[in-house]
Amino acid sequence: MFIVFRFDLPVSAAWICDGDRLTAEPIQLGREAFGPMDQPIPNSAEGTVPGDVILISWRGVTLQLPRTNNSGAPSYTDGRWWWQVEDAEHPDFRQRKGGIVSYACSLEP
Repeated sequence: MFIVFRFDLPVSAAWICDGDRLTAEPIQLGREAFGPMDQPIPNSAEGTVPGDVILISWRGVTLQLPRTNNSGAPSYTDGRWWWQVEDAEHPDFRQRKGGIVSYACSLEP
């Protein structure tokens, strides 16, 4: 008998972004908002659904970013901040501040 555990989202993860530690914690609120459904939730990706959020803590600020309804890997934005993890070693973290500022991120050693 084999038991396999699969976790789509870590409870939290940490990276170094632009020289400072960043943590990301997914919060699954979307399923609660939808309630029980007979049909699968559209645009479910990697264990997330529209309505979920991610808490980003970086440089003394905590951002609560809602999941977008974009196709592909889950992405989160509030219109100013953007977060997406297509490459777990180098997530995409950006800020709209006049133009687009991209922050280089890598896994925490």
